[in-house]
Amino acid sequence: MQPFRTTAKQEEKPEFISHFCPTHTEEAFFSMKQMRCNSELCDVVLLVGDRRIYAHRLVLAACSQYFHAMFTSELLESRQKEISLQGLQPDAMELLVEFAYTARIQVSEDNVQALLPAASLLQLESVKDACCEFLKNQLHPSNCLGIRSFADVHVCTDLHESSYRFALQHFVEVSQTEEFMLLKVNEVLDLISSNDLNVKNEEQVFNGVISWVKHDADSRRKYIARLLHHVRLCLLSRECLMMRVETEEMIKGSEECKDLLIEAMKYHLLPEKRMMLECTRSECRRPSGQVPILFAIGGGSLFAIHSECECYDPRIDRWCMITPMSTKRARVGVGVVNGCIYAVGGYDGSVDLATVEVYCPQDNQWSTVTPMGTRRSCLGVAVISGLIYAVGGYDGASCLNSIERYDPLTAQWTSVAAMSTKRRYVRVGVVGGIIYAVGGYDGSSHLNTVECFDPVTNTWKSVANMASRRSSAGVVVLNNMLYVVGGNDGASCLNTMERYNPETNTWTSLAAMSVRRSTHDIAIIESCLYAVGGNDGSSSLNSIEKYDPATNMWSTVVPMSTRRSSVGVTVAGVLVV
Repeated sequence: MQPFRTTAKQEEKPEFISHFCPTHTEEAFFSMKQMRCNSELCDVVLLVGDRRIYAHRLVLAACSQYFHAMFTSELLESRQKEISLQGLQPDAMELLVEFAYTARIQVSEDNVQALLPAASLLQLESVKDACCEFLKNQLHPSNCLGIRSFADVHVCTDLHESSYRFALQHFVEVSQTEEFMLLKVNEVLDLISSNDLNVKNEEQVFNGVISWVKHDADSRRKYIARLLHHVRLCLLSRECLMMRVETEEMIKGSEECKDLLIEAMKYHLLPEKRMMLECTRSECRRPSGQVPILFAIGGGSLFAIHSECECYDPRIDRWCMITPMSTKRARVGVGVVNGCIYAVGGYDGSVDLATVEVYCPQDNQWSTVTPMGTRRSCLGVAVISGLIYAVGGYDGASCLNSIERYDPLTAQWTSVAAMSTKRRYVRVGVVGGIIYAVGGYDGSSHLNTVECFDPVTNTWKSVANMASRRSSAGVVVLNNMLYVVGGNDGASCLNTMERYNPETNTWTSLAAMSVRRSTHDIAIIESCLYAVGGNDGSSSLNSIEKYDPATNMWSTVVPMSTRRSSVGVTVAGVLVV
């Protein structure tokens, strides 16, 4: 046949075309797989246990850096037809060789413990990652410690970290497992010393420690003081200290343990000294994975007082309802201790309240605690060193200047020094361990005065007055500055804001809200102020405004589902697993 012309005469045509077959690689590897199954052109046999696995060097070297190094070096294996691989399970090796030809592998509970070490040895990183991902999905209190140890041996950093975090988040269940009982002392210390340990109370940590020691008391008794050093004994209830810790025989026999017990008892018996006694063993644990959630507690509108509460998640910009309180509460004070929200006093539509409820975000449940000695609505609530201060308010007959302090560890209220001024609709903030009582109403006039309380000396003193009279304002502390937002000056609701600097004893005006608000409340999430609900002078509000100190600007946020004036607002960390 004579050659023919390939160029066009009349018009210019491309001199070549580019062709790509998208199925070529898959078809080629499928063909090689078939040849392997038929032992065609195979140039290496892997001896694993009693198994002979036929393969092609080129395929293995292309997929595995381990085999590439073996076949391209001067090692003896580079010239051998049959290569013995020690310490690997035949089934796992068969699966990995099959993966080299097909890019597919099935990881299961039955094979993962053999597959991961083999994939790690052969440097098949994608298979190793798949095994790690499978094990992450299998994490359970009964196996997380074993998986963590397995990950440590095989240098699976991400799996090691994930299993460790899982153990911290599920410590109570983990501490009751056989795996926990078999830990070495340093591994137990690693868990209980973490600030990320997720427990409802420190008694759960103490119980875990005692159970571990008693599992092999003869050899572990010597570790009790080292372990107890990382149990936050100051946070145990007085009853637990006396009935559980003090009576434990192993603790009785250790002078170092006795010293730790005495330290905890001092913390309980001298609440006014707690700021000076604070140490790691008095700090609440703060588990990683906690998300700051804003809670709106109770409140009221024109025709109703609410027991219903709702919370706002800034990540999804959404409000949702939570379990309601057992009592309707408007004009309520709120504070957070050890991750739990305390709703203090308030007004139920008929009477002012002395009762107190506490909400656990993890359980979504309310429970009652010891009531105050005095009925209080329109009060301020502050928290210092785990102690709750109920400041001023109204008892149904008169404005109050008295203060009560609640200790969750003893479940007792005690009176402390009274303010110099009676203050109803007062709000408070804490800077440097000092409580600032801001504005309010004394029964005859709205106040611009501010006084501060030092718990150590149990004394009040006056500081610089605000520029405006304000009752029912929002008060919050950010970067050691006191922000006071909105309120009522006796003539109208306000939208203005002032900031107090305790170091200079001066007030500064800042950007005003877009809406006038009193009887609202305010809280901080990620260095921004959230002004929630309130009353604009004519109606209750469900609107929210957000202030960014970096720009000195306000913006609107998605509103609550319910209008709430005289609402209590706070932020608590909620663990997201």
